[in-house]
Formats: sequence, C-alpha cells, structure tokens
Amino acid sequence: MSISTRQIEVLGRAATVYGFNGYDGQLGFYGSAGDRFQLGMQNDTDIDVITHWHGQVMAAEGQDRAYTGGGALAPGAVDQMDFALTPGTHWMHAHQLSEQALMAAPMICREADAPDVQEHVIMLHDFSFRSPEEILADLGGSDMHGGAGGMAGMDHSGGGMAGMDMDMGGMIHANDVAYDAYLANDRTLADPEVVQVEAGTRVRLRIINAGTATAFWIDPGVLQSEAIAVDGNACAPLQAKAYPMAQGQRLDLMVTIPPQGGAFPIFAQVEAARMRTGIVLATSGAKLERLDDMAEVEAPHVDASFDAGLRAVDALPDRTGQMAHLMLGEEAGYRFTINGKVHGEDTPIAVKVGDRLELMFMNMGMMMHPMHLHGHHFQVVDVGMGRFNGPRRDVVAVPPQGMVTVAVDLDKPGSWYLHCHHLYHMATGMMTEVRVA
Repeated sequence: MSISTRQIEVLGRAATVYGFNGYDGQLGFYGSAGDRFQLGMQNDTDIDVITHWHGQVMAAEGQDRAYTGGGALAPGAVDQMDFALTPGTHWMHAHQLSEQALMAAPMICREADAPDVQEHVIMLHDFSFRSPEEILADLGGSDMHGGAGGMAGMDHSGGGMAGMDMDMGGMIHANDVAYDAYLANDRTLADPEVVQVEAGTRVRLRIINAGTATAFWIDPGVLQSEAIAVDGNACAPLQAKAYPMAQGQRLDLMVTIPPQGGAFPIFAQVEAARMRTGIVLATSGAKLERLDDMAEVEAPHVDASFDAGLRAVDALPDRTGQMAHLMLGEEAGYRFTINGKVHGEDTPIAVKVGDRLELMFMNMGMMMHPMHLHGHHFQVVDVGMGRFNGPRRDVVAVPPQGMVTVAVDLDKPGSWYLHCHHLYHMATGMMTEVRVA
C-alpha cells in the first residue's frame, strides 16, 4: 500500500487530499477474519506520517507508530507490517492533523459470523480548503506534538459554512471549526454516491466517522434500521430514529429495503447544526431527487444516551480493578487538559499486563470529548446512571458536565495513548498514556 496525494472535487473546486491506496486501486484495506495485515506501507508524500491502525488491537506497539518514541514514516520510506487483523469495522489514519486533509481510509475485517448480505462502507469527513495549521491558528492554539502535516500548495481560500455553533462561552457548544463542506465517501449531497440495492433485502452499512472535529447523527430516514455493532464490536441489536457518532467512532447499521423499492437517503447530520452529508441507497429505476444539505432543524448534541441503551454481546467478566480518575478540562488559549495537565506535563497511568483498569472520565468543560484508548477495546460500564454491561468500544463520548466510566483488561505491554479524538483538542494537550509493564 502507499500513502499519497489524490485529487477530488468539492463544491465545484479541485482539492488535493491524501489517501491510503491499496494494491487494487481502492482506498483502504479489506480482509476477512483470520487474515493478516502483511504488506509494505510506503510514504509517497512529502511529509512525515505517524500511522495509526485504529481498532486493530492485535497490532503490537512497534507495528503502530502512534506511541511515545514511535517516530514517523519519512517521505519515501516503507514500513513492513505484519499482524493478525481484528475483525470488525476499523480504519487507518494519520495520528496528526494531516488527517484533516483526508489522510484516512477504511480498514475492514469481515467477521467470521457476518450475515450474508450486501455491505457498503461510508467514510465521513469534515472538509476545509484551509490547511490544518491555519485552522489551529484561527482557534488560538498551537500543536504541542508538531508535524501538523498541512498540504503544501493547498488552496486556502473560501470561508466556513454558515450556521455553526461557535459560542465558546459558558454554555454547552459544539463545532469549534467552521468547515467548507461535509463529505460521505468524498462527496457532498450536491452529487451524492448512489448505491444500487435490491428491493426487499437487508444492507449492512459500515459507517466510519473520520471527522477531525465533527460528530454526526446518522439518520436512515424511512428505512427500518438497527445498530448491530459499534467500534467493530457486536452489540445487542438496538433500533433508533437516529444514531450518534462521535469522532473516531464506527457504527454498523443494518437497514431493510422495502419490497416496493425506491431511493433512500442515509443522512449524516452535524451535531448541534443543520448541515449534513450522506449517500443514497436506490433500487433499479428509482427516481432520484435533489437532496438539501441543510436539514429543517438542528440535530441535538451528542451525549451518552445511545450508549446507555446499548448492551455488549461479549461483556467483560466481573472482577475488581484499579480506578483512574481523569478530569477533562479547557484552559485559555485553546489548551485542553487531562487532570489539569497537557501531554508532556502529564503523569502516565502505570499498570501491569493482566490488570483490570477502570477509567472514570469527568468532563468539566462545555464541549463533548470523544476519548480513545489505543491498543484495546474497553467496555462502557457507567454513564452516570449506575453500573451496567454497556457496549465494547475504543472511543467513548463524554458529554459536557458528564461522567463516563469504562473498564479494560490490559493484555499486552506497551505505552498506549489515551486522548481526545477531536484532533485539535489532542494536538493542544488532551492526551496521556497508559503504560503497561
């Protein structure tokens, strides 16, 4: 595989973005349970790249560059990868702000027990004609980790989209970055992807929120739907009118196409806003109508209510463990902290292989923080309403003024990042490490 630049069209304008390109010409990697990720990954860009195989828990520390001392893949260099794939809907991305320029791709490992139905992957992005360095500067922050990885020569003109909730005062808010567009598989609703489906059948949508700073609500419209997995982990099927997705999260949604057929949009609407993107599922001969990229009403803020209704299929066994309390905060100068410290000032969490660790996140700020642990899938066990066997995940949404506790069994040594998956929050400090000896 190679990491390289590619050209797409957004809002009638050419844009140079990145891609993880497979040997077959498609973006990303697709395998099946029992396969290995055994290949060379070549950096054909002109920037250093810190690669992260998000959700691939069988990748040892040295197989994933996103850890302390992992370094970066230099331009022209090749990393030799070899590890067993973790089944489920996962993804690969740069662990730096170059993800903003679409340096991300699906990393799908079809489960051994996956039902024999049509499948389709939806990759969501927030898009800007500005470089990530410009965005971060406009926010008033500075990249504490370096290597934002902006696109040299990128067209930086064009303003943000109207209607963004940009109030950074003492009230709950979202969307601190003003984007030019929102994409589903590289396209806006002005020219959405149309996926051919059969009337009266089921379709499995593997949805990945690769947004750098945006959470979405997935709206299947009139289609019957149910969530069957989150972050690559099976869950008890749960039906909802709309499904929240924080940054970095994945959702496997099973939808049923009516016997009479037709054209059925699947919308992804920005949290606390009207902007949306999406795709269309259509049977043969269905009439396609123009889709508005603005919903009639704003979507709600993403909170913990969806997770509160989910139940894990493979719950962790009951056992006692060590508890770590993590206070999520925001300081002046666009500086985001864990326990009052930015990464580099923080004290890593020290544990041993075989330990059970519980992480209690307490969000004292006014923005939702999607917290991600590398190398492991944890279980949500408390969202402020008492203990329960919640979903297995690797990213959990911690709502403003909220508390969420997750439990994880640490099965491998290494230094595993724990950070906010709003990557501008991560870049400005909201990251620590779980060090497993």
